[in-house]
Amino acid sequence: MDRSRAPRRCCAGRLHGHRIPEYRAAYVCPTFAGPAEPAPRMSDKRTRHGIPGFDPATLRSQIHHSRTPAFTMITLRPSAERGSADLGWLKARYSFSFAQYHDPAWMGFSDLRVINQDRIAPAGGFDTHGHQNMEIVTYVLEGTLEHKDSMGTGDVLRPGEVQLMSAGSGVRHSEFNASQSEPLHLLQMWILPAQDGTVPSYQQADFSERLEGRLALCVSPDGAEDSLRIGQDTRMYAGRPRAGQTLELELRSGRKAWLHLAKGAIQLNGITLKTGDGAAIEDESRLVFDATRDSDLVIFDLN
Repeated sequence: MDRSRAPRRCCAGRLHGHRIPEYRAAYVCPTFAGPAEPAPRMSDKRTRHGIPGFDPATLRSQIHHSRTPAFTMITLRPSAERGSADLGWLKARYSFSFAQYHDPAWMGFSDLRVINQDRIAPAGGFDTHGHQNMEIVTYVLEGTLEHKDSMGTGDVLRPGEVQLMSAGSGVRHSEFNASQSEPLHLLQMWILPAQDGTVPSYQQADFSERLEGRLALCVSPDGAEDSLRIGQDTRMYAGRPRAGQTLELELRSGRKAWLHLAKGAIQLNGITLKTGDGAAIEDESRLVFDATRDSDLVIFDLN
């Protein structure tokens, strides 16, 4: 790996990378219930998201799950070092390897496989495509998202709303900017499920009031605090701290966490993050978020 692109370290010790063998040349989305297909051209008007190479079961065994040595560790994932795609109607940034972007140092973190920050032009979007054995969380930051799927669901998501689609044994859906004039800005995040082949399901809730100036539990394995129920030991919080405000989150012993700062600027336990930055967190029991600007963030509490 090019040392100039190596993940930054904010602690003593070695970063445990998430490395797997090189990808096959074929383009295969691990959540697409179908055969491999040729790699899509980046000039295509509509290009379906996918990840080349391996099915979820293989990825699960290869993404890092081991405990690190007994020292605190926060590893920055700077915004500028993320993968990217520009299809005209879509401008995307990838925190982890995705589609044509592949970095063996960034294959995921614990059960978190994808964090994509997408900006979609008016009326643009993803035509009907399939997923399988993945928990897919979408959080709308700005604009409106129109969703339709093979379960008969048809909904529109607005800022502060969160959608959880459990793909299970297989589901097909489409995602479009519902506006003909305004851009759409969203986060889409994929989590590997605890069990494959479950019955697909869809959930959606509005957290816009709950996350203003605090952390709102949006996704959890038990549906606590009216959160969306996910098929994995994962919790996702979202928050919109104001400049000068401090938020805190306690982590149980042995838990990991991932922070993604969608916009704004914060100090995480004294470490500066700016718009688009992420952070892998291990062996920390208490997270303190000091907002230096109005911010929008998501934090995953992971196994």
